[in-house]
Amino acid sequence: MVKKADKDVNGGRLSSTPPTYLGRQAKVIWRKVVPFLETQSSVIRIDAGLVEIYCTQYEIYRNAYKHIRENGEVQAIYKSVQNYEGEVVGKDFIGYKRNPMTSIYSDAIKNLAKVGSELGLSPKSRAELMEISDNATSNEESSTNQMKNFFADDE
Repeated sequence: MVKKADKDVNGGRLSSTPPTYLGRQAKVIWRKVVPFLETQSSVIRIDAGLVEIYCTQYEIYRNAYKHIRENGEVQAIYKSVQNYEGEVVGKDFIGYKRNPMTSIYSDAIKNLAKVGSELGLSPKSRAELMEISDNATSNEESSTNQMKNFFADDE
């Protein structure tokens, strides 16, 4: 029995079942995005890595957002005030610091936008893909007409 090349498994298409190692949120978005990609673009099995990155970044984005909602964008910083015996007798407010999850959230959004654009998941990238497709079709038609004209001249 000959084993199929990885690119030919599942007819070269993305699996509708997400990889088992993805987290819960990543699996949910996989199940939503793969059917859309298969109807709207030329994404194939070889692009599964990009789809995985998109799905995992989505999960990171959701987790970071949940943490920010629960803990806020900034956190108050206090300095303990001690008496001469070293006992804490109060706390002085010294300012705020940014919640580190805001950086993770921001990075995930940027990654989602970048990978999503590569996959054709934004309105702009879909329009660009359609334009490329239309140009390719018109170039093919003009090439076909040129070939017909070339061979017609021989008769």
